[in-house]
Amino acid sequence: MPNAASPEVVAIVGVGLIGRAWAAIFARAGWQVRLWDPHAPTLAAAPGLIREELGKLARHGLADDPDGAAARIAVGASLADALAGVSFVQENGPEVVEQKRAIFAELDRLAPPDAILCSSTSAIVASRFTEGLPGRARCIVAHPVNPPHLVPIVELCGAPWTAPETVERARAAFSAIGQVPITVRKEVDGFILNRLQGALLAEAFRLVGEGYVSAEDLDHTVKDGLGLRWSFMGPFETIELNAPGGIPDYCARYTGFYKGLAHDAAGPEVYESPNIDRVAAAWPHAATPERVAERTRWRNERLAALAAHKRAAPDPA
Repeated sequence: MPNAASPEVVAIVGVGLIGRAWAAIFARAGWQVRLWDPHAPTLAAAPGLIREELGKLARHGLADDPDGAAARIAVGASLADALAGVSFVQENGPEVVEQKRAIFAELDRLAPPDAILCSSTSAIVASRFTEGLPGRARCIVAHPVNPPHLVPIVELCGAPWTAPETVERARAAFSAIGQVPITVRKEVDGFILNRLQGALLAEAFRLVGEGYVSAEDLDHTVKDGLGLRWSFMGPFETIELNAPGGIPDYCARYTGFYKGLAHDAAGPEVYESPNIDRVAAAWPHAATPERVAERTRWRNERLAALAAHKRAAPDPA
């Protein structure tokens, strides 16, 4: 677990669920963390919630000194105060282009000129909200997965004008704090993870909506089947090990079937009525606040245990 002393300072702008997770990640890695949010109650509650999450991480061996990490977190009196002297900014605002443009204009105006400006956006490419900025070369998307303090992937996607140095510095910084950055080489809607997730989700909606399988058995197919391999191997390594001659052999043996599937791919209608109504009716659990909160706690505990296991038995490749 990275925990070396570091002179680096990061501003976390927007301290909802994702912003608080980023604060915990940077603080446990030794960074000084500044918090800011335009919503005063959210900002006031954030340090305590982050301290609580650091304690949970420590119980799984995922944070060496939770009290020390929490002590490195401070609340900015203003956005300008939070940005003073930072080398890195992680923005976590609403998924609205106009709001992204407004906040990045402020970040570009107020942050030190050598600070990298990252956005946690999950769907909006950087060219849509950074084009007119004087410092647009230092702006980049750094898309995490919820919850980022337990799922380490970070998708780095610059605009056409993002400087290569920005990508390199961002990748080095995220690696140093214990995340797993990947570089999206050119802008694409949804980046990489959501496009892969979308392909699986569309087929899941079709298979359940058209009555081929129950919603719960569909989930079992992933969590007790594909997901077990995918927790430590990607799709290319998976198929490499499923044919004696590796990927070329797998393609020669099986892609005739997959070509047929590609010709009959699920379309956008799977997310519309009546199919979405059938899927919702097939799921046997009511999404009460109590159930969602309890299952979220359970998910996070299981992810923490998995993260600890993967840290104890790293990939030797």
